[in-house]
Amino acid sequence: MLDTLDAPAVRTWYRLALAALGQAREEIDALNVYPVPDGDTGTNLYLTVESAAAHGESCFAELPEPGLGPAMAAVARGALLGARGNSGVILAQWLRGLAGALAEGGDPGQLRRALAVAADAAYQAVAEPVEGTLLTVAAAAARGAGRSPDGLPAVAEAAYRGAREALLRTPQQLDVLAEAGVVDAGGRGLVAVLGALLDAVSGQSPMGPLALRGETAVPVPLPGPAAGCDGHQRPAGPGHPAFEVIYLLDAPDEAMPGLRARLAGLGDSLVVGGGDGLWNVHVHVDDAGAAVEAGVEAGRPYRIRITHFAEAAARVGEPPAPAPHGRAVLSVVTGSGLAELCEQAGSAVLFADPDHPPASSELVEAVRRCAAREVVLLLNDPELRAAAGAAADQLREEGLRIAVLPTRSPVQGLAALAVHEVARRFDEDVVAMTSAAGATRYAELAVAEGESWTMAGVCQAGDVLGLIDGDVALIGSDLADTAATVLARMLAAGGELVTLVLGEGVPGALADQLVAHARRQRPEVDTMVYLGGQESAPLLIGVE
Repeated sequence: MLDTLDAPAVRTWYRLALAALGQAREEIDALNVYPVPDGDTGTNLYLTVESAAAHGESCFAELPEPGLGPAMAAVARGALLGARGNSGVILAQWLRGLAGALAEGGDPGQLRRALAVAADAAYQAVAEPVEGTLLTVAAAAARGAGRSPDGLPAVAEAAYRGAREALLRTPQQLDVLAEAGVVDAGGRGLVAVLGALLDAVSGQSPMGPLALRGETAVPVPLPGPAAGCDGHQRPAGPGHPAFEVIYLLDAPDEAMPGLRARLAGLGDSLVVGGGDGLWNVHVHVDDAGAAVEAGVEAGRPYRIRITHFAEAAARVGEPPAPAPHGRAVLSVVTGSGLAELCEQAGSAVLFADPDHPPASSELVEAVRRCAAREVVLLLNDPELRAAAGAAADQLREEGLRIAVLPTRSPVQGLAALAVHEVARRFDEDVVAMTSAAGATRYAELAVAEGESWTMAGVCQAGDVLGLIDGDVALIGSDLADTAATVLARMLAAGGELVTLVLGEGVPGALADQLVAHARRQRPEVDTMVYLGGQESAPLLIGVE
């Protein structure tokens, strides 16, 4: 447990928050009925925190030991630059308020004050604050923290509890939530962020289906069909503006009152976050051009995004028009040998740094480079599922047909590519590839970087870990012996084909030993050996 919030804890926090929002993204999208039932609040919050996390990592890259102030400032700026949607801009402003108040330190009293400042900043960003929303949840978190006992974990837990309890009351404050039988989507996202904060400072995660430690879980009802429970866009209701307009704006602070007044006269759901010359503007209007012109009069708008609610809804479920290049497969890989194998199988590739996995924006750009209307995305890493889900939602809005195959290892991706057939219908091809990947059990060897608890016991730095289906099944001291034991365990469950992918610098003699071992145990099994070149794992094993 921590006594004071510091930069490393902030790093842990935004990483946990991103993971929590990634896990809850579809749930939050399904809750989204206010202010527009467009089913994207979870995705928008995820993208906002993803940008915050990327800027936080950049801060640590530039300053190996940054202070709390610079770390929080980087996170807040990243959130502002990447804020998406109404809730994203509000969350960015909440983080900005928090960062400003924590500039001088992060003891329990300063965190209490920072949560209050953050809640006030969020309210000030919204032209017409409405209770029963993220704003209400932020205010309740601040009140809870203000009444908390001493100690940083106690403050964080009180803030989380206050936010959660306020979230469960949001249907009593907004009729649209009560009618749909849901809690507020933006508030649910903030609860996830505050849960991650509690986890970061105490190591005790409260995350789950809104359950608190020691309490009975309170289920959150999902909306009915009319409320956007499938996560798809819905047309704006009668009397609601037709367009969502979002842009970043370079403008002096003194220009903002006039801009706010101008935009408030054009539409609703107005949120303006930022400060010190950089702003993120969000508004729903009927005249999108006028909203952009207002920004031009105030300063320099850029990264302008205009969404027509009705057109976005019409695209949902509509088969895309055939493209000149038809269908493509994109594989995320970490080694040059793996890239070559995928390319030989007809797949485009996106190289991923094991220490810095690609963000959703990078996945979006890689899919666009495929220049195809139908794309199968092979992740080959379970950690990419959240980013891929957000990327797929964005690409579908552009009219692309995307299937994300959550392959958990490159050997599963290779198995999927082996049955890929572009002449089949898209759905049939996806089913065949999914089945092939699912029928491939996978394992990998890794070298422990330090002491850690695992399912196989305590490992020390330098130990060889044998992971089967993602879990540590064996701790050894020798690479070849550990690999042979892992392979033997996998073959004991059956199989007809073994795939061995050697990592960077691993001698080919290891593969020869394993091939001989497999033949002794199961003479009928075929074995394929590839040079993968991956640095993250000395050996990958697949058994089909």
